[in-house]
Amino acid sequence: MGKMFKVTTFGSSHGVALGAVVDGCPAGITLSEEDIQKDLDRRRPGTSNITTARGEGDRVKILSGIFEGKTDGTPIAAVVYNKDADSSAYEPLKNKPRPGHGDYTWTVRYGHYDYRGGGRGSGRTTVGHVIGGAVAKKLLALRDMRVVSHVTQVGDIKANQVAMSLIEDYASKNPVHCADQKAATRMEKKILEVKSKGDSIGGIVEALVFNTPAGLGEPVFSKLDADLAQALMGIGAVKGVEIGFGFKLAQSTASATNDEYYLEGKEIKTTTNTSGGIIGGISNGMPIVARIAVKPTPSISMVQKTVDLERREETEIKIEGRHDPCICPRVTVVAEAAVAMVMADHLIRSGFIHPCKI
Repeated sequence: MGKMFKVTTFGSSHGVALGAVVDGCPAGITLSEEDIQKDLDRRRPGTSNITTARGEGDRVKILSGIFEGKTDGTPIAAVVYNKDADSSAYEPLKNKPRPGHGDYTWTVRYGHYDYRGGGRGSGRTTVGHVIGGAVAKKLLALRDMRVVSHVTQVGDIKANQVAMSLIEDYASKNPVHCADQKAATRMEKKILEVKSKGDSIGGIVEALVFNTPAGLGEPVFSKLDADLAQALMGIGAVKGVEIGFGFKLAQSTASATNDEYYLEGKEIKTTTNTSGGIIGGISNGMPIVARIAVKPTPSISMVQKTVDLERREETEIKIEGRHDPCICPRVTVVAEAAVAMVMADHLIRSGFIHPCKI
């Protein structure tokens, strides 16, 4: 993804390793494995009783692009090796596509499909997203920009009184990664309830970008909101994206939702932010607000109907293995990464960051 700041990810759920190659990062930026590791630690499995029990440490190794602690302008390659993959639970399913997964469509598309844990279609491939996002965040920091995300809904439980000061500290407050502590407690209870039944549940994750300059984005084919939507929809399990008020605008009037301008000193701001910080495909300087609808994790330990592709007959399966009863908490850092990569790309494309050096 990206035009000037490009990220290519590689690897699969039960393969040797996963990782990313970042092209277009300017030289001269201080970057260490720890800068990437702190975000990978937020994404990795086995951190609480509401995530999969797969015991991956997800330790990152930077292979290239760094010299004497700084980026040197060449491609940055980083890798994370799989250590705790158990493929035995997937052997009985290799010809029986799991409902809600991409098994059938990927088999139709490619013919030869790595069925182990979903292969390249697994949520585990977001390790590459997080690596690219961590590098992108270093670029955003040059402009004093920051990206944060949090869970705003699980099932029918919504966060009501979100404390902005808690968003970046939710990991130490609750495993749900919600900035409304009361709602987080109820969300966790709900997740454990569906987990006990062998089921899973979906939710909504919100990503916010602060200190965005006005002028990022293109007017038609590379609108900033369009690129954000593409990047966010590219995350596995995401089935909906909205910017600002999103779908609420469909039932509103312009007089109630147009963001009116005013002056604060010499700076132009808007009285409201229903547009989510983007108008005409270009940032207007207000905080960018994007939300994603995350579907329930399709791997559940309940009996489901499917078809045996080899025998061409209907059958039933029950999925074994280790799976998240709600993927939302671990999606937060991935959403941040996707947004950060898009923002970094547009910062370079719009001339806010020099493409070669800092």
